[in-house]
Amino acid sequence: MQNFTEYLAGIWPLTPLFLFIIAVGFRLLDNSAYLFLQKEILINSSNVSRANLKYQINVTKDPNFTRRLKRAMVFRDLQQSFMISAIISFPISLIFYFLN
Repeated sequence: MQNFTEYLAGIWPLTPLFLFIIAVGFRLLDNSAYLFLQKEILINSSNVSRANLKYQINVTKDPNFTRRLKRAMVFRDLQQSFMISAIISFPISLIFYFLN
């Protein structure tokens, strides 16, 4: 058990950083603003709201565009879940680091 806690103490401080990097990767894959600009839909910022995405999914008749918007929403959900995981794991990693 002592070896396992030493192993966790060595790896766990880097876990929030890895989760953050994965979240940034999913944010880069979320190209919803680019999709809107391709269809000549004007937006105010590069961060398109979830309500606007859902509205366009319901209104749009183009199945290819709808599929790409749904994929962008999945990437946004994954990005948010990994970001929350990174935030939650940060205090835990600090506890593991200073208790060892």
